[in-house]
Amino acid sequence: MRLNPVSHFLARTLILLISVCSNAGESQSADIDKLLPTKVGGFYQVGVIRSLQSLTKEGLLNSETLKGVDNAGVTGIEAQYVSRSGEKFLVECVQFRSDAEAYSLLTIVAKAMNGPVSLENISLASDVGTASVTSFRQIAFFKGKSFVRVSLADVHERHLDSAIDLARLFAGQIDKGDSDIPVLVKHLPDWQNAQKQAVYVSSFTSLQNIVTNQLVLTAVSAQGDADAVVATYGTSKLLIVEFNTPQLAAENDQRIIARIQELWKYGQPAPSAYRRVGNYSVFVFNAPSEQAAKELIDQVKYEQVVQWLGENPNILKEAERRYVETTLGVFLAVVKASGLAALACFAVGGFFGALLFSRRRAQQKAVEAFSDAGGMLRLNIDELTSHTDPARLIGPR
Repeated sequence: MRLNPVSHFLARTLILLISVCSNAGESQSADIDKLLPTKVGGFYQVGVIRSLQSLTKEGLLNSETLKGVDNAGVTGIEAQYVSRSGEKFLVECVQFRSDAEAYSLLTIVAKAMNGPVSLENISLASDVGTASVTSFRQIAFFKGKSFVRVSLADVHERHLDSAIDLARLFAGQIDKGDSDIPVLVKHLPDWQNAQKQAVYVSSFTSLQNIVTNQLVLTAVSAQGDADAVVATYGTSKLLIVEFNTPQLAAENDQRIIARIQELWKYGQPAPSAYRRVGNYSVFVFNAPSEQAAKELIDQVKYEQVVQWLGENPNILKEAERRYVETTLGVFLAVVKASGLAALACFAVGGFFGALLFSRRRAQQKAVEAFSDAGGMLRLNIDELTSHTDPARLIGPR
């Protein structure tokens, strides 16, 4: 039977769609197998790989705090693993589109681990991923664009060491990406200590889940084009919102100031202090005094980055500056090296000279000498010295 042109076209289209769907399924299956392989070290996957359930039920993974959760390009799966000794673990893996989003989820999970009291800190000096946090039943880390949480499947189990070993094995097979935390976190005052309990959100749409009971934040309209970080300093809570454009920062600044004045007018709770710093909107809540809040804001510095769309007109000046700095650095290095070398030579020479002098003195004291000149030779030019008795002289050896 001969097909008409329309039927022929439909048949070819159907074959093409089946081929595309098959390739997409194979590609997705390969990606899933790469995220959660059937065997990792001495641990084996049991059961089936399923979509994320625990993180979603706990309210830690939602579109209000993470913009990319409901969009394409974000993969979240979980599976159970068992060790050779029979210990069971739940492994949850989320693949984001950026390192910042993965770190954001880590800080949110760390906050949930702590509960109302901060007990667990995010560690940057960790051999499990770029940063990790550990509780008595689970360990979570981020590395590159990936977030991984390994939990004890049985609430009665207490084999966290095995869970850490499993997490370390997963971290070893994940690309490191930028291998650093977002820059905004490093702009916190005393960020090395503040980041341990800070919560960071990337491309957020709402801050209500991060900073609660603060009506002023209803004036913040980010539309998924801003990042934020909140940290605690004693009784004070510092919030920095970074807008990606000066226009968005200016518009939000106007709304925030108007909202604060409105809160003051009606006697409602307002921030202890607020200030716009570059593209940052900086809030301080629950400070002991307004002065303390302002001092905290003074420590926040906005570092402006300038990028030339065309050729940099200051490229020659920049090259000259680098040349001068390099030359000066080489000169100082040579002076330092020469000074250290001379000092070392003087020290070694002085040491060996003193050693030789002491040895010669010891030898001189050990030799019995008969002299009226302190052991030195004396010429009898004036013929005042009596002649030596040849019988008392030691003969030739």
